[in-house]
Amino acid sequence: MADTRTKLLEAALETLKSQGMAGVSARTIAAAAGVNQALVFYHFGSVDQLLAAACEQGSRQRIALYRDRFATVTTLRELLDLGRALHAEERAEGSVAALAQLLAGSQTDDKLIPATTTGLNLWIAEVEQALGRVLANSPLAEFVDVSGLAKATAAAFVGLELYEGVDSEGANQALDALEELATLVAALEDMGPVVRRAVRARLRRRAHS
Repeated sequence: MADTRTKLLEAALETLKSQGMAGVSARTIAAAAGVNQALVFYHFGSVDQLLAAACEQGSRQRIALYRDRFATVTTLRELLDLGRALHAEERAEGSVAALAQLLAGSQTDDKLIPATTTGLNLWIAEVEQALGRVLANSPLAEFVDVSGLAKATAAAFVGLELYEGVDSEGANQALDALEELATLVAALEDMGPVVRRAVRARLRRRAHS
């Protein structure tokens, strides 16, 4: 049987997923956990600290499910395919919605920022590691800020969660556009060394112009 702390962590995420930030309180979380609401403050000090702990634990658990799949990715196309599958699976599970709720809430409540950045940074670290490996031998490697690209990728996928809720076709078009980019990168990598050197030279000139 789960202990009280674990029950509260799980209940916090479930409440966030089902009711959004507007429905999150010590009372609603405690009710979902089946415990007295005073235990929220006994174990975590505040609802914000509980959300931070729940977001971190939830992200670690979800990432652990994908770590082996991230490790087998060798191309940008494979990484985007994994990203598309991950987006669909996490949307169905509700964890992307929970993170999106925290991001939205952080705009008006600074106390939620630690909860949001902790969970998001865990995902960013996984994406950054995969991107670094995938782009290591690419002609684009020396021109790409892998850390910045990982952050942009994570932000894009959370944004798609919000976008998909109002325009699912538009969200699919955005994902399709990313796949077209992967095709272009793959085509560049398939070109001979002379062409790749020429591309690098052109990119260097543009970077310093």
